[in-house]
Amino acid sequence: MNSIANPPTDEPLKDRPGVDERRALIERVAASTHFRRSARLRDFLLYVGGQSLKDGCPEINEQEIGVKVFGRPSSYDRSQDNIVRVNATELRKRIELYFASDGAHESLILEIPRGGYKPIFHHRLPETPAPETQESETHERLAPTLTTPLLENVSPRNLAPVVGKDSHNRVHIVWGAMTLALAIVCLMLFQQNRNLRRAMYTWDGKPAVATFWTDFVHAHPEIDIVLPDASVSLSEDIVGHPMSLSDYLDHGYMRQAQSLNLSSDRINDLNGIFAHNLVTMGDFHAAQQILALTPLSPSLHLTFSRFYTADSVKRNSFILIGGKKANPWVRLFDDQMNFSLDYDNEHSQAFIANRHPQPGEQAIYAATMDPNAFIGFSVIAYLPNPSRTGNAIILAGTDSDATSAAAEFLTSEEQLGKFQNTLRLKRFPYFEVLLKTSRLSGTSFSAELLAYRTYQGLH
Repeated sequence: MNSIANPPTDEPLKDRPGVDERRALIERVAASTHFRRSARLRDFLLYVGGQSLKDGCPEINEQEIGVKVFGRPSSYDRSQDNIVRVNATELRKRIELYFASDGAHESLILEIPRGGYKPIFHHRLPETPAPETQESETHERLAPTLTTPLLENVSPRNLAPVVGKDSHNRVHIVWGAMTLALAIVCLMLFQQNRNLRRAMYTWDGKPAVATFWTDFVHAHPEIDIVLPDASVSLSEDIVGHPMSLSDYLDHGYMRQAQSLNLSSDRINDLNGIFAHNLVTMGDFHAAQQILALTPLSPSLHLTFSRFYTADSVKRNSFILIGGKKANPWVRLFDDQMNFSLDYDNEHSQAFIANRHPQPGEQAIYAATMDPNAFIGFSVIAYLPNPSRTGNAIILAGTDSDATSAAAEFLTSEEQLGKFQNTLRLKRFPYFEVLLKTSRLSGTSFSAELLAYRTYQGLH
């Protein structure tokens, strides 16, 4: 592989590639598969790349990028909003991936040095043989000169007196040892191959899981897993009213909080909480279970709700983890869902609202806890994305363990298979599922299907 140097500045002016050559390189990188599904990172690259082509371009500052690329107001606070720095880290990774894969043939290299945002360009250094390779080649050139004369003096007649009974025994022992070693190696390779096959084909023997996820991916090959933002929940608990999606995206929620009758200490608490992305272990475990679906791994991308964009919601397939209180993107589907995770602020209690109860169903499913048992509920919604160009999954529970149980339902052949048998359908329609989760004292965690809805006409 050709080596890529990491110089701190552009090449000397006399060696610097022309504007057209640099612009063409920027466009090739931006059009590559590494940026195909991330319009925001592509815009980021095209903006800073275009600025760098201007004569005498100074260093490009973070505030400028936040305004021009990410639509932030010109006076936004970078200490409270690190969207540029976070996306710059991902941008650098994708540029490196391009030059290590699709762009391995490129003679000109583009980099964005850490600590700045202005791209630099330099020519790829030619590959030089490693010292070990040179030493090996030297040895190979010398080997025939050293060994051939010795072998010329050896004949079967010279060897005959040496090969006696003991020698034959030693030969049999050596061959026996070699055969045993070869058998052990073959056994190890067989086991490794079996383990590798098991890892690569985790859907073998799981027809229901394979059917569901194959259909889910079919609509759009790239899938975003959007983790919730627990800082939103904490902020809502302090203020006492929910946060809208628009306020969440433009940080207008904090401006509203400033106008409330809150103490300066409480305002500082809000600023401190909202400055961090907080994720509970149960929510993260839910994402882990999806990420463990090996056949899907190359298509899965993990991100935070705070960094997700309306453009991605319209174009991509995605999985929203958490209810609308912690993941405001869920609010986009609020009017489509029968089972909705809601929150009683007065009693500080999460519950599932059943908007149109059928016979035998409750209108409200509230979590309960006593010294011997904890009962929770979770919702799974499988729906089209807002523009119907992809699919969406919502996993939300009255607690993080219940959310994790919802993810387990979609990755378990036993549970998904039973649900498919209940539906009596070969393919899964769009649906909603209500689960009851429980953990009794001294027993393992369990989940039970309570109710469901299907939406045949949405496909």
